[in-house]
Amino acid sequence: MSAGSQKFEFSPENVARAEAHIAKYPEGRQASAVLPLLDLAQRQNGGWVSRGAMTYIADMLGMAEIRVYEVATFYTMVNLQPVGKYLIQLCRTTPCWLCGSDDLRDACKDVLGIGVGESTADGMFTLVEVECLGACVNAPMVQINDDFYEDLSAGRMKEILDMLRRGEQPPTGSQTGRQTSAPITGATTLTDVGSA
Repeated sequence: MSAGSQKFEFSPENVARAEAHIAKYPEGRQASAVLPLLDLAQRQNGGWVSRGAMTYIADMLGMAEIRVYEVATFYTMVNLQPVGKYLIQLCRTTPCWLCGSDDLRDACKDVLGIGVGESTADGMFTLVEVECLGACVNAPMVQINDDFYEDLSAGRMKEILDMLRRGEQPPTGSQTGRQTSAPITGATTLTDVGSA
């Protein structure tokens, strides 16, 4: 039996979470919970969704398996193959590309010895390219698992990978100290807090 066809069931905790998601939708519209249930399955299954999980979700939602498969294959956030402990999603949309995402990709290759679409032999890291992650003003950026790392340089990318390999949690957000999406040169308006 292949890894993709193994039997899958939600843990008791995830059954409760799935039922809470399903309850958000009116009677007859339970299929609307398919994406949150795919996310639950992916988190429970080590970062990817097997065919067995898709079958289980289809049964739970009373929908055709093909409909679950269509959703799972449409969204790049659903991984259909095993991924490393750390899933590095490298943004390649124009702002990140113009600001150096090629350098970030090369840094990953230098440190990890893998290319796009590959995983390290130890199963620690997987590198993929994705479209816009929604932090264009803080380009270039990557998402690693659920965390955003913005305003990256190749050197800082290497440091983050080394920290993760050592089991440390690198600080998330801007890597240059920028506050959220403020201009890189600093605030030019609303510089005085004032008193009320």
